[in-house]
Amino acid sequence: MTPTSNFLSHLNPSQRRAVEHFCGPLLVVAGAGSGKTRALTFRIANLILEHRVDPENILAVTFTNKAAREMKERIQKLFAEQMAIQEYGEKYDLLPEYDQVKLRSRVYRMVIKDMWCGTFHSLFSRILRLDIDKYQDENGRKWDKNFSIFDDSDAHSLVKEIVTKQLNLDDKKFEPKSVRYAIGNAKNQGFTPKEFASEQPNYRGKIIAQVYSIYQDKLAENNALDFDDLILIPTRLFQQNEPVLDYWHRKFQHILVDEYQDTNRTQYELIRLLSTNGETKKNKWSWDNRSTFVVGDADQSIYSFRQADFTILLGFQDDFGDGREDDNTQTMVKLEENYRSCENILEAANQLIENNTQRIDKILKPTRSAGEDICLFKADDEVVEADFVINQIRQLEAENPDLNWGCFAILYRTNAQSRPFEDLLVKYQIPYTVVGGFRFYDRKEIKDILAYLKAVQNPADAVNIQRIINTPRRGIGKSTIDTLVRAAQELGTNLWEILSDETSVNTLAGRAAKSVNHFASIIKKWQAEIETMPVTELVAGIIEDSGYVQDLHNQGTDEAEDRIQNIQALYNAVSEFQEENEENEESVTLQKFLEKTSLSSDLDNLKEGDAAVSLMTLHASKGLEFPVVFLVGLEQGLFPNYRSMQDPASLEEERRLCYVGITRAQERLFISHARERRLYGSREPALRSQFLDELPTELVANYHPSRKGYVKSAAGGISARTSRKTSFENGFGDTNQNWQVGDHVLHKTFGEGEITHVFDAASKTSVAIKFLNLGSTKIIDPRVAQLQKMD
Repeated sequence: MTPTSNFLSHLNPSQRRAVEHFCGPLLVVAGAGSGKTRALTFRIANLILEHRVDPENILAVTFTNKAAREMKERIQKLFAEQMAIQEYGEKYDLLPEYDQVKLRSRVYRMVIKDMWCGTFHSLFSRILRLDIDKYQDENGRKWDKNFSIFDDSDAHSLVKEIVTKQLNLDDKKFEPKSVRYAIGNAKNQGFTPKEFASEQPNYRGKIIAQVYSIYQDKLAENNALDFDDLILIPTRLFQQNEPVLDYWHRKFQHILVDEYQDTNRTQYELIRLLSTNGETKKNKWSWDNRSTFVVGDADQSIYSFRQADFTILLGFQDDFGDGREDDNTQTMVKLEENYRSCENILEAANQLIENNTQRIDKILKPTRSAGEDICLFKADDEVVEADFVINQIRQLEAENPDLNWGCFAILYRTNAQSRPFEDLLVKYQIPYTVVGGFRFYDRKEIKDILAYLKAVQNPADAVNIQRIINTPRRGIGKSTIDTLVRAAQELGTNLWEILSDETSVNTLAGRAAKSVNHFASIIKKWQAEIETMPVTELVAGIIEDSGYVQDLHNQGTDEAEDRIQNIQALYNAVSEFQEENEENEESVTLQKFLEKTSLSSDLDNLKEGDAAVSLMTLHASKGLEFPVVFLVGLEQGLFPNYRSMQDPASLEEERRLCYVGITRAQERLFISHARERRLYGSREPALRSQFLDELPTELVANYHPSRKGYVKSAAGGISARTSRKTSFENGFGDTNQNWQVGDHVLHKTFGEGEITHVFDAASKTSVAIKFLNLGSTKIIDPRVAQLQKMD
């Protein structure tokens, strides 16, 4: 098949230069929204169509399985379009469906089937299925071709067994999850157990190295690999077996790597070995009929916690390329035309990222109109922030027929920030999805803590008691729990009746009796306080006595830290609940709070398949795009986070993360921060993020919940609508109003609300107002309150 004459005509000059590159190394610096996937797919097509490269000689490495599927689908469609013109003289989309299917099927057999396209893990596990029998590690460990692949759960169980049973270590000091994390990091840096041990200066490190060695013994005994082995072992195999490396070097003549800034050192070494056949002297490399084509953007490198190293991309010109200045190099192309976002959004992103020092200079160039200015909202707290965001979504969706719920995304730095947004989305029955994570009330740590609260409130709840009796671990095994449950069933009583009786427990639980009695004592202690203690103190005490947070602290992993933040967010919800109902003390009970959380997590009224608002962390947003984006929580210590503020390199990664968030927006970008934020129950003042001061002021409009709506932060103005207009312009506090039920009012502190009752006592009038921001009703004297009627 020969390509049609206009095959590459609709690529821009930079894309075309990258696509038409044939032999030798090439770095493609691809800015956000610049069409990098298009460049990759057209390059593969051009290699096959123009240069007659056999598909089986192409290795295309993607960052995710989804990206690999998308690339294959695009290539399949591209070839089918070429065939349609040549064989039918008609555009592919105009052909009958039968002919389209027939063409796609032929392309699959001719091109897709033989091409190696996938993630590092999938591609190199495929190589190991063919050649792992030729590998032997430093301790003589060997594997057969039918090896198993242990997932994270399998690997964790194996490490736990080594730590607690084989080495009899204190699993508080050597928490299995953190040990497993350290082993994974060692593998991602290319360290074998012996090499890792030689790098350890202290006792803890040497013990982890010992666990690592035993862990590899156990994997070999089970003829199993973990995910990290799928990269480390091929690297070691190529280093120790020249014939194997030579075979794969000759097979993969053209190597393409997407998201090159997210590679780690072991992945880099794999690409280097395959490209050069292990030759270390650059002047001896032969690029005849072969290429190494990598695509990435250092400005979007946000995965250092996974050992990704963006300096690998920065070093490409020295490692593989000609090392010349950007204007003169033949081994680098920049894709700078952005097809995603409006000009104002791009200008904000450009000015922000210019504050980073470790980057390849590039400027995203708009291909779209300026669009609307960026909206900046300063909220009183996280509740008002959530109210602003959700009301903006409701208003925009109602006013724009082209927008559905799926056009909106809320991006935040940590998962714990999602809770107030979720509460309001449920309240207004707006469908939503939490991308890359669980809904707040579905997260394991939240369900665990709620199980404690439910057990205290209702000890007859055997389901929740069984969930937490050994969470965190107390040495109460499944057989002990089964024995206790059977005894309750045989006596025709509930499980708590057995657990609460020390004599019964001592009789039934054997060696675990002490731990069971300790658990029961926690439940009893807080049951005794349930009627008299403020709900916030009650919940704080239960969390403390459970040992749950301390157990997470002992794990010392980033995942554990995220879980702690989520538990703090749950406590914040308790504090808000208590504040909202402080005028009605009878409603401030643990039972009422648990009822509220049950309703908040009941999403049965949301239809399956509906377009849904997306909530996600900034890390999860990479590679996605939305017409309207809300970037929330721009405060010092939150974003950028505290850990980065004393480390210039970490701060630059936080700025890259902000850059990624901004460039997810296509049409509109809203940014918000709070004056104060609740941190584990107490309100702490919050400072606006330094990143806000790095945005172009002339493109940012401050939003105020007033008649004018938006106010430019610099000269100039924009038009914007508010949901209602106030009835007068001279401020708050008009006392000569005829207040009526149903009036919509604005309070300077509490925001917008609706009058539900009017109380007349002699010459004094009071009104009951349900405030949207608070979700509760307050009785107010309009003569002294700062109250304003709205149209």
